[in-house]
Formats: sequence, C-alpha cells, structure tokens
Amino acid sequence: MPSDVDIWRSAKLLIFQHGDTAPIQAAMRTDEMLDVGDIDGKRVWPRIKAATEQLLSETPKRPLH
Repeated sequence: MPSDVDIWRSAKLLIFQHGDTAPIQAAMRTDEMLDVGDIDGKRVWPRIKAATEQLLSETPKRPLH
C-alpha cells in the first residue's frame, strides 16, 4: 500500500495532467481496477481521488491580489 506522501504526489500529478477533471480521472481508474480485478489498485485510487478533491478545493480559482 502506498504511503500518504505517495498518494498526495500522485494526486498533484493527476491535477497537473488533468486539471479540474482529476477526480473524475481517478474515479475512472478505480473502475478500471475493478474491471481487471486489481484489489490493491481498487483501494489506492479512491484515496488519490479524495486527495485531488481536497487539493482542488484549496486551490484559488483566480489570482490573489
């Protein structure tokens, strides 16, 4: 099982790659893990999704002046 640091790094990378749709991408990966029977992946991706949601909720949507 990945560490919390690894989860947050993965979440940040997913946000960098997909922006505001990162949580959706993580949810899709969870579904893919279920489809192939990857139980470990099925446990990891919801954690990444939650981290992306938290990071996006804390990110300002406009420049701070």
